Amino acid sequence: MTDFAAMIGSRPLHGIISEYPVARDFFLNLNIPSLDASLPLSDALLAASDEWLEEFGLTRSEIPDQLAQFLSAMTADEVTRRVSSLTVLGGVDKDGNPEDAELRIDAGTVISVVGPTGSGKSRLLGDIECLAQGDTPTRRRILIDGDAVSEEERFRLGGGIVAQLSQNMNFVMDLTVSEFLEMHARSRAVGARPPGGSGGVEDDCFNCANALAGEKFTPDTKVTQLSGGQSRALMIADCAYMSRSSIVLIDEIENAGVDRAEALALLTRSEKIVLISTHDPLLALSADKRIVIKNGGICKILETSDEEKESLREIEKIDRLLNEARAALRGGDRVVTSGIERL
Repeated sequence: MTDFAAMIGSRPLHGIISEYPVARDFFLNLNIPSLDASLPLSDALLAASDEWLEEFGLTRSEIPDQLAQFLSAMTADEVTRRVSSLTVLGGVDKDGNPEDAELRIDAGTVISVVGPTGSGKSRLLGDIECLAQGDTPTRRRILIDGDAVSEEERFRLGGGIVAQLSQNMNFVMDLTVSEFLEMHARSRAVGARPPGGSGGVEDDCFNCANALAGEKFTPDTKVTQLSGGQSRALMIADCAYMSRSSIVLIDEIENAGVDRAEALALLTRSEKIVLISTHDPLLALSADKRIVIKNGGICKILETSDEEKESLREIEKIDRLLNEARAALRGGDRVVTSGIERL
């Protein structure tokens, strides 16, 4: 449990809601039964029934952590700062061998992270997410705008400047997509819109998510009913249109059925620093540079060459053919040697 979560758990419920009014949304959307607001949250939760806990797959001890994460995200606008550059200073690999690596990443840049499964790609993203200062197993250090980050700043800034989209995303609030976007528009700091935004930011975000997703959904769809691809598309659009986080970390977007190229273009138009862990050659070569991970360490940092960019155009053609075949199969058509046979 984090220090913030421990503090939340020890405070009376009425005090939490008084300081963080948005906490009402957390309790209402989880359908938490009536609790004694005069008690510390951890004590008040003792009255919650086992049946309710089983319904939401939570334990009493996990709820303060969930609430702390929710409040950190909802109040990130108070601590957000615009980041111009991120620097990764090498640490050690799994055997303790030093990484001879230093990489500065400027706003508007996409970096892919490649390597075999289990090589340590997610660990690198984790180091960036926690703004590591030599205190993780890799001993890497992360600089923000060229400077190290103090412990106080890490706690204050971490949730405000870094947004991470993991492989497995689960919504715990039973909201419609429309309600979810309205809540974010109301309680999060909305940054500058990418070029081409027309209507309200909620409409722009919804339309963008639908364009990215392989299968369309409606504003009345419950977020808990979204597929993995739809969830990822919604959160990518949310990052671009509503979040002021300067750094976006994405873990294997290719597994989610999302328009990957458009997702990257959207985030770079928003002047984000984007790092994406991937096995997909289209994504890897679409990045400005790629970090190659081996045995838990950074073994190479490669700039995408002109020849690779030329190869990318051929890969994009193949990708379009694959997407057409997927769409045809989903629509009940046949894929034949001459193309698509409509049925």
